[in-house]
Amino acid sequence: MRKLIPSWIRVPIVFFIIFGAVEFFIDSGDKPAFIEYPTVSLFLLLVLLILIAIEAIVGALENVMLHRLDEEAKARFLEEKEKQYQFTWLKNAYIKLLGQKPLDEEGEIILDHNYDGIKELDNNLPPWWLYGFYISIVFAAVYLLKYHVFNGDTQIDELETELAEARTAIEAYKKTAKDLVDINTVTLLTEAADLSAGKSIFETTCVACHMADGGGGIGPNLTDQNWILGGDIKSVFRTVSEGGRSGKGMIAWKQQLKPLEIAQVSSYVLTFQGTTPANPKAPEGDIWVDENAEILESN
Repeated sequence: MRKLIPSWIRVPIVFFIIFGAVEFFIDSGDKPAFIEYPTVSLFLLLVLLILIAIEAIVGALENVMLHRLDEEAKARFLEEKEKQYQFTWLKNAYIKLLGQKPLDEEGEIILDHNYDGIKELDNNLPPWWLYGFYISIVFAAVYLLKYHVFNGDTQIDELETELAEARTAIEAYKKTAKDLVDINTVTLLTEAADLSAGKSIFETTCVACHMADGGGGIGPNLTDQNWILGGDIKSVFRTVSEGGRSGKGMIAWKQQLKPLEIAQVSSYVLTFQGTTPANPKAPEGDIWVDENAEILESN
């Protein structure tokens, strides 16, 4: 293989095989491994330097060996080495793409023009240039018909479509990603797992002020219909997150609790409604009426 493929082809091929193997076996997520892990980049650089060094060492050994050969063996060695780098198919393809006549046939295409002994050849345009020109004409015709005659989607249209799809995907993701909940998207959680988590948070952080049964102590009674800052899920979520009344309400828990945890404990707080605590505190605030519920009932 080494005699058939020169080093300037052999080294890149081996390097990219190793590079592909590294990317295949190392899980780096959406980013390439050599970007995600700097050590991989150092490893690949080391591999490249080693490959170049091997080629240089082998070349140096060949030169040493060449100087120790007699003239006949040296000539034979150089002849074989010269043959191994001849890519006749590549050379023929290049000549065909160039579209020129060989030097010994240029007499057939010499024009009558003669400028101070300088003659002009009637060479054809290179095939690659000519075919590229024809392809550009076909492309221009198709482009004209699609976008200026049949009003095909432009880049702006495609961008707007992709943005609309992205917005839809984001909204769908937010509905299933509970950790992204906020005051605008929070809804009453009714699943047993969420209420159990909310109960655990309540017993850890809220019992001291509201009692285990929600009857109230330092904090207000959570079982009656009276609320100081609102009694729907959004209002309770805001109160837990941002804190109660300035100077005399509870602290803001948004620094200690995640949005999902605030939603869970807020939903659990609303389960106290209508229950009977052991020592209920006197009602505080106003009787809460859910305006949205009234609108739904009237409809």
